[in-house]
Amino acid sequence: MAEASASRPASTILLLRDGAAAKEIEVFMMVRHHQIEFNSGALVFPGGSVDAGDQEIVKRSDLYSGGEGLSEADRGFRIAAIRETFEESGILLARSKDSGMPVDARRAGEIADAHRVALNEHKISFLSILADNELQLALDTLVPYAHWITPEGMPKRFDTWFFLAAAPPDQLGAHDGRESTDSIWVSPREAVEGGESGRFKLPFPTTRNLIRLAKQGSVSAALEHALGMSVVTVMPVMTKTETGRQLRIPREAGYDGEVFEVGAIG
Repeated sequence: MAEASASRPASTILLLRDGAAAKEIEVFMMVRHHQIEFNSGALVFPGGSVDAGDQEIVKRSDLYSGGEGLSEADRGFRIAAIRETFEESGILLARSKDSGMPVDARRAGEIADAHRVALNEHKISFLSILADNELQLALDTLVPYAHWITPEGMPKRFDTWFFLAAAPPDQLGAHDGRESTDSIWVSPREAVEGGESGRFKLPFPTTRNLIRLAKQGSVSAALEHALGMSVVTVMPVMTKTETGRQLRIPREAGYDGEVFEVGAIG
């Protein structure tokens, strides 16, 4: 019997802004490049694996704020989430070390223009960017929202924390053209409807979190709801059926159900 593959720590951020429509929020999402090995072509939130560079930043408490009371592992998840979001969208959740003020859209754009390509090409470290620009990552802007672990038996497995964060004012985000080929601000309702119609390809955890998020009518309401939640870890149990696959998740995780039909095996 083959040994189960270990799950890699990963993070993702649901960046939120209040939508133009009344009582509707929007979330930043990207289309994964078709040549990417995992979730190719899918509409996803920015995010990715926790890497060694993130662990180096964990050890440098001068490079982040708002990490009080968090374990080293928790800080690593949040640092990775902010780094991946910057790499993939150019949106930067950070503060000036001197003033403690959030980085504004103009400054974030300058830093992205100067360093984002080199960072994605591994020619510069995120640690260096933060130190050289006298920045501190704003770990306290992230609110834990969900924790999903890829089912056992899958060839590539992730242990992923989902965080909510209010998008900084006027930081609109743009896909990187490498890992992602398109980006949109979209209401959770529209994204889910797009998944149902075939307009979007949505991974199962993404769909469930969008459905839950669609119940909130504003960014402040979504963040308040998340702050009041207890996050239940979800590792779906997959069963093959005559029509495809069935996933079972804990009812107490708050996804309006326990057993979900997820279509044909492809």
